[in-house]
Amino acid sequence: MYAPQILVLKDTVQRESGRKVQLENVKAAKAIADVIRTSLGPRAMLKMLMNPMGSIVMTNDGNAILREITVKHPAAKTMIEISRTQDEEVGDGTTSVIVLAGEFLALAQPFLEQNIHPTVIVSAYRQALDDILVILKEKIAIAIDVKNDAKVLELIQSCIGTKILGKLGDFACKLALDAVRTVFVEKNGRKEIDVKKYARIEKIPGASIEESCVLDGILLNKDVLHPNMRREIENPRILLLDCGLEYKKGESQTEIEITKEEDFARLLQIEEEYIKKICDDIIRFKPDLVITEKGVSDLAIHYMTKANITVLRRVKKQDNNRIARATGATVVFRTEEIREEDIGTGCGLFEVRKIGDEYFSYLIKCKDPKACTILLRGASKDMLNEIERNLQDAMYVARNILLDSYILPGGGAVEMAVGKLLNEKAKSIKSVHQWPYRVVAKALEVIPRTLIQNCGGDTIRTLTQLRAKHASGDNKTWGIDGEKGVLADMTQLGVWEPLVVKAQAYKTAIEVSTAILLLRIDDIVSGSKKRETLENEKRADQQAAAPTEESIKDE
Repeated sequence: MYAPQILVLKDTVQRESGRKVQLENVKAAKAIADVIRTSLGPRAMLKMLMNPMGSIVMTNDGNAILREITVKHPAAKTMIEISRTQDEEVGDGTTSVIVLAGEFLALAQPFLEQNIHPTVIVSAYRQALDDILVILKEKIAIAIDVKNDAKVLELIQSCIGTKILGKLGDFACKLALDAVRTVFVEKNGRKEIDVKKYARIEKIPGASIEESCVLDGILLNKDVLHPNMRREIENPRILLLDCGLEYKKGESQTEIEITKEEDFARLLQIEEEYIKKICDDIIRFKPDLVITEKGVSDLAIHYMTKANITVLRRVKKQDNNRIARATGATVVFRTEEIREEDIGTGCGLFEVRKIGDEYFSYLIKCKDPKACTILLRGASKDMLNEIERNLQDAMYVARNILLDSYILPGGGAVEMAVGKLLNEKAKSIKSVHQWPYRVVAKALEVIPRTLIQNCGGDTIRTLTQLRAKHASGDNKTWGIDGEKGVLADMTQLGVWEPLVVKAQAYKTAIEVSTAILLLRIDDIVSGSKKRETLENEKRADQQAAAPTEESIKDE
C-alpha cells in the first residue's frame, strides 16, 4: 500500500537533484559570460593574461581570453569550447556568442525553479532559433556587391573597429582584403577561401606597422645552405621535395656484418653512390632552386653547389604546400619520380634578405599566386601578437563577406529587430511554450545593453528609448553607438556585420545552452573516485583481510 508513495518520493528526489545540477550549470555559464562581458564593443576593456610560462598577453579578443582561463566545471569548459567553435567556423563573434549563451541560460533559470520541464524549454528555444534564421535572411539582411572594394573595406573596418587594429583604419583592412582576394579560388561555381592554410602571417619586430604588406608570394625564415649558392635568382625553376637528400639511416632492424677493413670503406661508398644518384636525378631537370622538407647531407650540398643549384632544407609541410600553390610546382616524394611538369615556373624572383639578425628567403613576383604571406612589422612582439589576432579576424570577415554577400546592421540593431518580430510571433503560440519563446527575444537585448554599459551610459533609459524606436515603425537599422552609448542609425555610422557570423553565433549559443549545457543534463557523474573514497576502500580491505580474535580462538 505504500509503494506508490515511495515511487512518488523517489521521483521527486530525483527531479530535485536534476534541477540542482541544472542550476549549477547556469551559475558556471554565467560566471564565464561575466568574465568577458566587458570585452564587447568599441569601448571594450582589455584583459591582462599571464600564461604558465610567465609571459603576459593583453587583449580584448574573447577567444584569446578564454583559451588562457583554467576551469574545472564541465559547463564552464563547454562555454569555452563554443568560443573556439565560433572562431574556427567564422573567425569572429567569439565574445558575442558567450554573452548570448550566458543570457539564454540565465533567463531559463526561473522556468526551472517553477518546475517547468526542460523538454518544454528546449522545444521553445529550438523553435525560436528556426524563426530567427528565417527573419535574419528574409527580413533584415541586405545584399551587397562584393566587387566594390570600397564597400567591402568599410564593412571590414566596422567589424574590427572594436579591436586595437581598428585604430589603424583602412590600411589594416586593405591588408586583410588583399590577402583574402589572393587566396580566393572558384572551381565549377564553388568558392573556396582557405585563409588558415594559404595566408600565413610572418611577424618581424622592428620598423613601423605601416611597413607591413601582403607579398605576392611566400616568405620563409630560411637561408641558403652554402655561401657559394646564389642568393638572388630571377624567374627560378623551382623543385619541391618531400624527401631527404641524405642516406637513410637504419633505426631498429639494420644488421651489417663487417669481416674485413675493406667492408667499411665499401659501406661508405654505397652511401656516397646513393647520394650521387639522387642528386643526378635532380640535376637532370636543371632546377635553379630546390626546397625540401627533410635534411640535406654535406655531400649533397657539394653536388648541388657544383651544379649551381640553390637549396633550402627543413621547410614546414604547410609552407611547402603554399609555395606549390603560389609557383605552380608539385611536391615530389621520390627523386626518381620527378617530371618536367613538377617544376614550378610561376615565381618571378627568389631573393635572400637579412632583416635584423635573421635571414629571410623571398619567393615573390609570382604570376598568379593563390597563396601569400602577410609580412607584419611592429614595435614589439606583444604588439605584433595582438595585431596578428586582429588581422586574423579581419581576414575572416573579408572571407565571410566574399562567400555570402549578405550583411546585417550592427550595434545591437539586429537583436532589437529580431526580438520585436519574435514577440509578435509569440502571440500566436497558445501553449506553455510561449513563455520560454518570449525569453529568447528578451535575452537578445543583452547585446545592446552590454554596449551601453561598456560606454558608461544610462542603461535603462537608453534601452527603453531603443525599444520604443523599434516599436514605432520600420527602424530595424537603429542601434547603439558603441563610442557614445546613445541611439544611432547604423546606416549613417556604417556599422555592419556579416550574416554568416551573426547566424552562427545564434546557432551556437542556443544549441549549446539548450542541448548540451542546461536542459538535457540532470546529473554529472565523475569517472574518477576521490582519494578519500579510495583510502576508505583500501582500509576496509585491509581490515577484512586481517585475522580476528574469534578466528584465532577457533584455530
